[in-house]
Amino acid sequence: MPRPFRVAAALALLSVFLAPPALAQQGGGQDRPPPAVTVVTLSAQDVTLTTTLPGRVVASGVAEVRPQVAGIITERLFEEGAEVDVGDALYQIDPVVYEARVAAARAAVAQAQATLNAARKEADRLQTLLERNVTSQQNLDDAVAARDAAAAGLQVAEAELLAAQIDLDRTVITAPLSGRVGRSLTTRGALVTAGQADPLAVIRNLDPVYVDVTMSAAELIRWRRGHMDAELGEADRTVTLRLPDGGAYEETGQLTAAEPQVDPLTGVVVLRMTFPNPDQLLLPGMYVQVELPQGVAEDVILAPQAAISRDRRGRPTAMVVTAENTVEARVLDVLRDRGSDWIVRGGLADGDRLIVEGLQKIAAGAPVTPQERGAQPQN
Repeated sequence: MPRPFRVAAALALLSVFLAPPALAQQGGGQDRPPPAVTVVTLSAQDVTLTTTLPGRVVASGVAEVRPQVAGIITERLFEEGAEVDVGDALYQIDPVVYEARVAAARAAVAQAQATLNAARKEADRLQTLLERNVTSQQNLDDAVAARDAAAAGLQVAEAELLAAQIDLDRTVITAPLSGRVGRSLTTRGALVTAGQADPLAVIRNLDPVYVDVTMSAAELIRWRRGHMDAELGEADRTVTLRLPDGGAYEETGQLTAAEPQVDPLTGVVVLRMTFPNPDQLLLPGMYVQVELPQGVAEDVILAPQAAISRDRRGRPTAMVVTAENTVEARVLDVLRDRGSDWIVRGGLADGDRLIVEGLQKIAAGAPVTPQERGAQPQN
């Protein structure tokens, strides 16, 4: 057989063997199942809207311990960092000088009492003599005046004794406030004076504590006008806290006060929250994040942000699976974000199956095989 004919025959035979598999593959492509997508079934709920504001922890009570009399510190009577109660002894000032003043004041009281006793006897004696016409009225008047002066002198002496006793008592410096006392800012042997500028120690009440936050005047107006939206419900005054490490504080607080004026330089208002602090985890000066409730969005949907995109007009959109297991595109009315979700008040409804994975494989109207997130895949 000539060579050209042998080549043609071989090619024809090869086409016969290859044709059936190709046709089989073409027919198999028509039976390919719809692409699988992962969905979450949405549920309507009421969501409390919050705004996060930076705040600073402030002790609910602060007292700087200062001496009220002068002298030498002879002893420190507290443990640094310990809890103290009102009236607990903190420092001892050398009392010798003040004890001497008390003794002198007591002697002055005794002297004044003796003078008063003598003046009373003299006035009584002259009163008897006047009744017998033995002395004059002038002598009696002088005796009565001397008696009254002696009584006043006794009162002065008693007041001086009281003042001396108060100064002696003040040689023991006591806690003016219950709370946690810090480190001692003075030492034994130091000379202190009454009302000095430098405190000896500082006591802070750490349970409860205050958290002061600032809010702009515009935010405050929106908050008081219905919490940002007329459709939102009323929120309570309970606030939550995030610690500097990002963790949530277990105790909830209350909005207890607001500064009744706007700072003319910064345009902000200071709000004060009160938080219980039984474990004293919150310390004065610590910066925290306060989540302040603004209102309640009723009957809204929390949709994962990863499932929401935007169309060419910038509108938020989402893909849902219909009852016929086809894809439907929805245009959403998004209120705001909350964590990793969007708060949606229009475009999604309770029971909708929102596509969260597999979006790159689908288009509106296409059939899909939905599988609930977290469910076991079907074989």
